[in-house]
Amino acid sequence: MKDTLRQIANLVTVLIALTVNILAPILPLNGQNTGEISDRFQVYFVPAGYVFAIWFLIFVGWLAFAIYQFLPAQKENPRLRRLGYVFAISNIANASWLFAWHYNFFGLSVLIMLSLLGLLIASYLRLDVNGASVSRSERWAIDIPFGIYLGWITVATVANITSWLYSINWSAFGISAPIWAVIMIMVASVVGLLMTLARKDAAYMFVLVWSFIGIAVKQADTALVANTAWIGVGAMFLLAIYSLIRRQAA
Repeated sequence: MKDTLRQIANLVTVLIALTVNILAPILPLNGQNTGEISDRFQVYFVPAGYVFAIWFLIFVGWLAFAIYQFLPAQKENPRLRRLGYVFAISNIANASWLFAWHYNFFGLSVLIMLSLLGLLIASYLRLDVNGASVSRSERWAIDIPFGIYLGWITVATVANITSWLYSINWSAFGISAPIWAVIMIMVASVVGLLMTLARKDAAYMFVLVWSFIGIAVKQADTALVANTAWIGVGAMFLLAIYSLIRRQAA
């Protein structure tokens, strides 16, 4: 019974999060488009609009995981049992973030985003993503979707915090916005390096590549930020290829 409830919770909360994400820009919530709100903030750690198309992959990953874990054969899967309700809670956090963002509660949106990041890290570790050899179906239904999702939320968390700090007119210790963007790109790159060393997660790394390309394109007029982002693209791409090679050799 507990396994069935967990399966239902994961499926239902994925559908809830998916519905809110689709309707938020269509309605739109509070009469504001998600991207339009982001454009208010003069920050540099924000990728070009087309980069957000990655949500399509994330949505596909959600559905793949939700359906896979709901299959009768996966009811007693030890990985999924370890996951428990953590992912289901993260789906509620995801949907909640959209309401906070669209209704201009930017401080609250940061708290929710940090909670979402923490829940996804917990999910990633409980599922032991890329930690052991798994079947091809499990890799595509669990490991790759969670790698992509965690990679994007890592980037989104930094962008969310940066936007919130701008909204409260934070002085940034007198450091210019482009310099802060460079620092954030470097921090994200270090996180990518650590993920490579710990998990060799190519999906996670390719999300960083995609995000850094978007930042370089959007900030093309700010050479310092754009050039740093392009360097990040090269470094993350090499780490992604290294991760792929090492995973295949394992």
